[in-house]
Amino acid sequence: MAQGAFQLAREGLRYRGREGQWSWLLHRVTGIGVFLFLALHIVDIFLMSFGEEVFNELLFIYKQPWARIGHIFLFFGVLFHALNGIRVTILDFWPSAWRYQRQAVWVQVVIFLILFVPSALAIIMSMLS
Repeated sequence: MAQGAFQLAREGLRYRGREGQWSWLLHRVTGIGVFLFLALHIVDIFLMSFGEEVFNELLFIYKQPWARIGHIFLFFGVLFHALNGIRVTILDFWPSAWRYQRQAVWVQVVIFLILFVPSALAIIMSMLS
């Protein structure tokens, strides 16, 4: 899997595409990240079958500062992946809109920043308090 990720990054960086190409690459990376988080979450919930004590012992991990920073990365991945998926779906349903693909990426970036920045700041503020 690591070799596949390395090849994906190498191929993505080799082609000097514009916004659509970078959006494509980031969509793949965030998809892998969200999948890995879901796998961890399933294992975490599975531990409940071994008793509440085992599950509660694992909860200390989520209270660590690096795990809280991980929440910001998780939110970044989920939000970007969702907005990019919506953009691609809209463009797929209306093929004539592909002429505006570049502008659609920038609209997506603006929407992403409007949603991500205040939310990330709220996560950081909750970490500091």
